[in-house]
Amino acid sequence: MTTDWNRQIIDEFRANEGRVGGNFEGAPVLLLHTTGARTGTARVNPMMYQRLDGTTVAVFASKAGAPTNPDWYHNLLAHPEATAEIGTETIPVRARVAEGDERSRIWEKQKADYPGFADYERKTSRTIPVVILEER
Repeated sequence: MTTDWNRQIIDEFRANEGRVGGNFEGAPVLLLHTTGARTGTARVNPMMYQRLDGTTVAVFASKAGAPTNPDWYHNLLAHPEATAEIGTETIPVRARVAEGDERSRIWEKQKADYPGFADYERKTSRTIPVVILEER
């Protein structure tokens, strides 16, 4: 079950100052806190990120190449003010979807750095959203 898998990653992240092992060992991982688009319920999702500058990061709505976007993406569209746990810091962020050249540049770097993202892209016909999280 995805929820149990996420819970294990979240617990490991918090126990190890933002570091996790397994499939994510050595990769930059954050915990994204969103508000449910329909329910208003607080949600937390672990995900890889790419640091852009300072506290601004990009996250990727890949959902491992599934045909639909992940729930957290819809949550951010409805409620763009969120929180990100990065390492031992908790940062209030505002989300926006990257477009055009900005999206291409960030996405191409992510695929080059982590080829699994290129696999996700091959598995789906949708354009995988790149979401910028800017400190607010």
